[in-house]
Amino acid sequence: MRHALGRFATGVTLVTCRAADGHFVGLTVNSFSSLSLDPPLVLWSLRESSPHRAAFQAATSFAVNVLAESQLHLSRRFAASEKDRFHEGEWSLGEHGAPVLAGCCTVLQCRSVSHQAAGDHQLFIGQVLQFAEQNLPPLLFHSAHYRRLGERL
Repeated sequence: MRHALGRFATGVTLVTCRAADGHFVGLTVNSFSSLSLDPPLVLWSLRESSPHRAAFQAATSFAVNVLAESQLHLSRRFAASEKDRFHEGEWSLGEHGAPVLAGCCTVLQCRSVSHQAAGDHQLFIGQVLQFAEQNLPPLLFHSAHYRRLGERL
Protein backbone atom coordinates (compact mmCIF):
# COMPACT_ATOMS: atom_id res chain seq x y z
CA MET A 1 0.00 0.00 0.00
CA ARG A 2 2.80 2.43 0.92
CA HIS A 3 4.47 1.81 -2.46
CA ALA A 4 1.19 2.33 -4.35
CA LEU A 5 0.46 5.59 -2.51
CA GLY A 6 4.03 6.72 -3.16
CA ARG A 7 3.21 6.88 -6.87
CA PHE A 8 1.27 10.08 -6.10
CA ALA A 9 3.70 13.01 -6.38
CA THR A 10 3.51 15.55 -3.56
CA GLY A 11 5.14 18.71 -2.40
CA VAL A 12 7.19 18.68 0.79
CA THR A 13 6.34 20.79 3.82
CA LEU A 14 7.58 21.48 7.31
CA VAL A 15 4.56 21.80 9.59
CA THR A 16 5.39 23.72 12.75
CA CYS A 17 3.78 24.91 15.97
CA ARG A 18 4.82 26.33 19.31
CA ALA A 19 4.42 23.98 22.27
CA ALA A 20 2.79 25.08 25.52
CA ASP A 21 6.25 25.52 27.10
CA GLY A 22 7.29 27.82 24.22
CA HIS A 23 9.67 25.56 22.32
CA PHE A 24 9.28 25.10 18.57
CA VAL A 25 7.94 21.77 17.27
CA GLY A 26 8.06 20.69 13.64
CA LEU A 27 8.31 17.80 11.23
CA THR A 28 8.48 16.99 7.53
CA VAL A 29 5.02 16.34 6.08
CA ASN A 30 3.92 15.40 2.58
CA SER A 31 0.37 14.44 3.64
CA PHE A 32 -0.75 18.04 3.11
CA SER A 33 -3.64 19.26 0.98
CA SER A 34 -5.94 22.17 0.40
CA LEU A 35 -9.46 21.49 1.64
CA SER A 36 -11.56 24.59 0.96
CA LEU A 37 -11.20 28.06 -0.54
CA ASP A 38 -14.19 29.55 1.28
CA PRO A 39 -13.34 29.47 4.09
CA PRO A 40 -9.65 28.86 3.32
CA LEU A 41 -8.91 25.48 4.93
CA VAL A 42 -5.98 23.07 4.68
CA LEU A 43 -5.38 19.62 6.14
CA TRP A 44 -2.50 17.35 7.00
CA SER A 45 -2.01 14.14 8.95
CA LEU A 46 0.35 12.87 11.64
CA ARG A 47 1.01 9.33 12.90
CA GLU A 48 -0.79 8.56 16.17
CA SER A 49 2.52 7.33 17.60
CA SER A 50 4.39 10.58 16.81
CA PRO A 51 6.07 12.20 19.82
CA HIS A 52 4.83 15.55 18.40
CA ARG A 53 1.11 14.63 18.39
CA ALA A 54 0.30 16.14 21.80
CA ALA A 55 1.98 19.46 20.95
CA PHE A 56 -0.01 19.84 17.72
CA GLN A 57 -3.26 18.79 19.40
CA ALA A 58 -2.78 21.46 22.08
CA ALA A 59 -1.58 24.20 19.70
CA THR A 60 -4.01 26.93 18.67
CA SER A 61 -2.05 27.61 15.49
CA PHE A 62 0.37 25.96 13.10
CA ALA A 63 2.31 26.93 9.98
CA VAL A 64 2.75 24.98 6.76
CA ASN A 65 6.13 25.86 5.24
CA VAL A 66 6.14 24.60 1.62
CA LEU A 67 9.78 23.85 0.87
CA ALA A 68 11.75 25.09 -2.09
CA GLU A 69 14.13 22.81 -3.95
CA SER A 70 17.07 24.49 -2.20
CA GLN A 71 15.69 23.39 1.20
CA LEU A 72 16.11 19.64 0.70
CA HIS A 73 18.55 19.44 3.63
CA LEU A 74 15.87 20.87 5.95
CA SER A 75 13.36 18.27 4.83
CA ARG A 76 15.82 15.53 5.73
CA ARG A 77 16.70 17.18 9.03
CA PHE A 78 13.05 17.48 10.10
CA ALA A 79 12.29 13.90 8.98
CA ALA A 80 15.11 12.53 11.17
CA SER A 81 15.29 12.30 14.95
CA GLU A 82 17.31 15.50 15.28
CA LYS A 83 17.25 17.01 18.77
CA ASP A 84 17.46 20.63 17.60
CA ARG A 85 15.67 20.67 14.26
CA PHE A 86 15.42 24.46 14.25
CA HIS A 87 19.19 24.99 14.48
CA GLU A 88 19.39 25.39 10.67
CA GLY A 89 17.32 27.73 8.53
CA GLU A 90 16.13 31.27 9.14
CA TRP A 91 13.21 30.92 11.57
CA SER A 92 10.94 33.53 13.11
CA LEU A 93 7.75 33.47 15.10
CA GLY A 94 4.82 34.14 12.77
CA GLU A 95 2.11 36.67 13.57
CA HIS A 96 -0.26 33.87 14.59
CA GLY A 97 2.14 32.10 16.94
CA ALA A 98 3.80 29.36 14.87
CA PRO A 99 7.40 29.22 13.59
CA VAL A 100 7.82 30.26 9.95
CA LEU A 101 10.79 29.56 7.69
CA ALA A 102 12.30 32.13 5.32
CA GLY A 103 13.00 31.11 1.72
CA CYS A 104 9.99 28.81 1.23
CA CYS A 105 7.77 28.66 -1.83
CA THR A 106 4.79 29.35 0.39
CA VAL A 107 4.11 29.79 4.08
CA LEU A 108 0.55 29.33 5.34
CA GLN A 109 -0.15 30.55 8.86
CA CYS A 110 -3.18 28.73 10.21
CA ARG A 111 -5.56 28.68 13.14
CA SER A 112 -6.17 25.13 14.32
CA VAL A 113 -9.79 24.26 13.58
CA SER A 114 -9.98 20.56 14.44
CA HIS A 115 -8.15 17.29 14.79
CA GLN A 116 -9.54 13.80 14.83
CA ALA A 117 -8.40 10.21 14.68
CA ALA A 118 -8.38 8.65 11.22
CA GLY A 119 -6.94 5.13 11.16
CA ASP A 120 -3.38 5.16 12.51
CA HIS A 121 -3.11 8.95 12.06
CA GLN A 122 -4.53 12.19 13.40
CA LEU A 123 -6.03 14.48 10.78
CA PHE A 124 -5.47 18.20 11.42
CA ILE A 125 -7.53 20.95 9.78
CA GLY A 126 -6.52 24.60 9.88
CA GLN A 127 -7.98 27.86 8.63
CA VAL A 128 -5.45 29.91 6.69
CA LEU A 129 -5.20 33.33 8.32
CA GLN A 130 -2.21 34.63 6.37
CA PHE A 131 0.03 33.42 3.57
CA ALA A 132 3.12 34.50 1.67
CA GLU A 133 4.57 33.07 -1.52
CA GLN A 134 7.67 33.32 -3.66
CA ASN A 135 8.25 32.15 -7.21
CA LEU A 136 10.78 29.44 -6.36
CA PRO A 137 11.15 25.87 -7.67
CA PRO A 138 9.35 23.53 -5.23
CA LEU A 139 10.77 20.41 -3.63
CA LEU A 140 8.78 17.34 -4.70
CA PHE A 141 8.53 13.76 -3.43
CA HIS A 142 7.61 10.74 -5.58
CA SER A 143 8.23 6.99 -5.21
CA ALA A 144 10.31 7.45 -2.04
CA HIS A 145 12.67 9.97 -3.67
CA TYR A 146 13.00 13.74 -3.77
CA ARG A 147 12.39 15.21 -7.23
CA ARG A 148 12.54 18.44 -9.20
CA LEU A 149 9.63 19.98 -11.04
CA GLY A 150 9.77 18.91 -14.69
CA GLU A 151 8.83 20.57 -17.92
CA ARG A 152 5.46 22.23 -18.30
CA LEU A 153 3.03 20.15 -20.35
